[in-house]
Amino acid sequence: MIAQRKVRYPVSDELRGYLQQFDRQREIPIIYNELTRFSGAIPYEDPRGRETLWLTVMYPQEVFAELRPRLIAIYTELKLGRHAEQHGHLVVDRIDYGDFGNSRPFRIRVTNLFNDNSDYFYVKHADASRIYGLELEHVLSPNRINYLVNGNTLIEEHIAGVPGDTFIREYLNQPGLNKVRIAKEFTKFNERTFIRLLGDMRSVNYVVDITPDFEEVQYRVRAIDFDQQSYEGSGSTYLAFRYRSNREVTRLAFEVLNRKTIDQYVAEEHSQMARRAKVESVRLRVLLGIMSREELAPREHVGTLAAELNRMHGTDGFLDCRTMGELTARHICTMLEIEPTA
Repeated sequence: MIAQRKVRYPVSDELRGYLQQFDRQREIPIIYNELTRFSGAIPYEDPRGRETLWLTVMYPQEVFAELRPRLIAIYTELKLGRHAEQHGHLVVDRIDYGDFGNSRPFRIRVTNLFNDNSDYFYVKHADASRIYGLELEHVLSPNRINYLVNGNTLIEEHIAGVPGDTFIREYLNQPGLNKVRIAKEFTKFNERTFIRLLGDMRSVNYVVDITPDFEEVQYRVRAIDFDQQSYEGSGSTYLAFRYRSNREVTRLAFEVLNRKTIDQYVAEEHSQMARRAKVESVRLRVLLGIMSREELAPREHVGTLAAELNRMHGTDGFLDCRTMGELTARHICTMLEIEPTA
């Protein structure tokens, strides 16, 4: 459904002002270009020995000696907002590179020498589309997003969970799985991503957070890839259930949920998102106002998507939108039945 790699859009001065206002812009090392100086790479295998899309990269000793303290400084700023001098027990013990997606990420593993506990964060090439996606997730979803920006460097906290493709392959058919809860959460996730026009929610681009409760297990589906925020011209790219990799969980939802129950869960998600939009009304208005004034997709994508949204909603209210930001703002307000934000 996604034909080719998306164009990367620069972070404008107006967007940087927003990031400064809401404490996303920090004086962290601008390090993305430095991380590309690796001298070798080997395929990264997961703990089960299966090859992945990631490459573990190696650096000349003098280059890694320069990178290590700067990466620790970034990690402590991300986690604590403090300088790294007090955290000599933290080490960078692996760097992986992903030559995929729009952001071409580096995954940094940081280990605590006192207890061998490891954590991860990501260094990516800053892209306006992705930043808008991260902000809309933070404001409108039940999930908090922790990230920092400086120059062309975007730092993202690791989002924990079972990768969607792994969950569908290894968990979905397990005996005792609460299929209704899975179907409910996927229904709400599909609606949530459609309302804010986040595309490309294939199973590799979200995780399932599994939390034991006092009687049952709770599930939450969380997006982890925000490159395709408000970019594609086809309306179907914003519907997670339309992707082939989600076919099995989509089939499950239609098997265990009837139409009235689906409508109930959709209405719940609308109500919850509307409440979040009201609480964060100032922030959302500023964000969508800036987004509406920027070019974030080819003009032909805007026209095509406007026509499709008109058809989906049975209206002509999207025809005068000139940017993807305008379309996104109007779509959110239409779906959540809230006052226009810009």
